Amino acid sequence: QVQLVESGGGLVQAGGSLRLSCALSGRTFTFNTNVMGWFRQAPGKEREFVAAMGRFSGTTVYADPVKGRFTISRDNAKNTVYLQMNSLKPEDTAVYYCAAGTSVSQMATGSFAHYSAQGTQVTVSS
Repeated sequence: QVQLVESGGGLVQAGGSLRLSCALSGRTFTFNTNVMGWFRQAPGKEREFVAAMGRFSGTTVYADPVKGRFTISRDNAKNTVYLQMNSLKPEDTAVYYCAAGTSVSQMATGSFAHYSAQGTQVTVSS
């Protein structure tokens, strides 16, 4: 079993910053948890990929809308991945979900092995 639990969402004004955290627990060292990343889903829209990072390679990939504003990082000692979100825009408003998978390239195309059940709300006011 793999569990992913996010934290750190909230309400922020446009231009502000938030940091999300995602803690991985359970079977943390499997092929399907080589990569951790983030997706988001806004009301009435489809889920979209945000960013991913290889837990051991450090390889990162970002969706175009967040490049230069968001930074993904990890703390392997804590089995935790972070998403630092700067220069937030109203269009970043969504529920952010954490995911785990096998490769950053696959996650960037929407493929993952594990997905959190809860998500964390990020609301950016204009």
